[in-house]
Amino acid sequence: DVYKRQIMDRAQIQFARETGLRIDDLTLDRAIARIAEQNRMTLADFRRALERDGVAYDRFREDIRNEILLSRLREREVDSRIQVGEAEIDLFLEETRSAPGGNVEYNLRHILVRVPEQVTPEQLERLAARAREARQQVLSGADFGQVAASFSDAPDALQGGSLGWRPRDRLPELFAEAVEKLKPGEVTEVLRSPAGLHVLRLDGVRGAAAGAQQVDQTRARHILVRTSETVSEAEARRKLALLRERIKGGADFAELARLNSDDGSAARGGDLGWIYPGDTVPEFERAMNELKIGEVSEPVRTQFGYHLIQVLERRKAEVAADRQRLAARRILAERKLDESYQDWLRQLRDRTYVEYRLDER
Repeated sequence: DVYKRQIMDRAQIQFARETGLRIDDLTLDRAIARIAEQNRMTLADFRRALERDGVAYDRFREDIRNEILLSRLREREVDSRIQVGEAEIDLFLEETRSAPGGNVEYNLRHILVRVPEQVTPEQLERLAARAREARQQVLSGADFGQVAASFSDAPDALQGGSLGWRPRDRLPELFAEAVEKLKPGEVTEVLRSPAGLHVLRLDGVRGAAAGAQQVDQTRARHILVRTSETVSEAEARRKLALLRERIKGGADFAELARLNSDDGSAARGGDLGWIYPGDTVPEFERAMNELKIGEVSEPVRTQFGYHLIQVLERRKAEVAADRQRLAARRILAERKLDESYQDWLRQLRDRTYVEYRLDER
């Protein structure tokens, strides 16, 4: 329930600090600046909006610090220790080949509005209205990542709510049944689970990558402007918007990439070569997949900065054996992650001392 979750969050934060994990103010300031940017506000406007909603800025700031801390702790204690053996990969490939088409994967994003266990009807209606508003904003064309950052209570809200590619058998049945009815780009109704209210968007469907014989490949190029202490998000977007206008006016994309891109591909005119599904981060892949051949995107934000993307060609391609093994390793690691995280939490809970105190009146 909500109290157990709060206790475990406190235990994880305490453990992180005891073992030397810290989130410095610069990292925190950048995260909050990104949240304000995603809400299309200046930092000052965002702070005033929080205060109007009765949220103390200092409290919000510490909540975000703790969210980042929990994410870094999980990466250090669980994610980095997941190992997949070659024998496991061999078995997985054998199983997928003997059951072609039986391992469908979905690329999903989600928004979670948490619902307390002992919720009143009035509270539930307010939370349901919040979930419906989030869904309506997505349907109206708002950027899913921005809506997730504003509405979602899930740990991945700041990463745009991305769940990544998930095999059907790793999805809750509620989610699996809902997304089976969707086409890529479509959004579920508001779903109710014991954890709360969910809105899912399907970004893509594929057969298990390890068993698929052919996949869609895209040849693309890009110009990257990284944000930093000296280059703000607004400046990066403005620079790319000007470059985009020059390209539309006939300027050579490759030459502008060589002169302006902060990526290692700059020397090749921004050319990324042939890209497999899953090679790039979800925000980049989704924007790239929406482009027509020759079209130049608006500035696209990822964890690396802002990009202009142009698709040069598309083709069907055979999946090489090493690619099949890499995809199988990724799928198996994802299957192990949740189970390993829950095991780690149980171990942490077993060695955590919790004292319950009643307030004296």
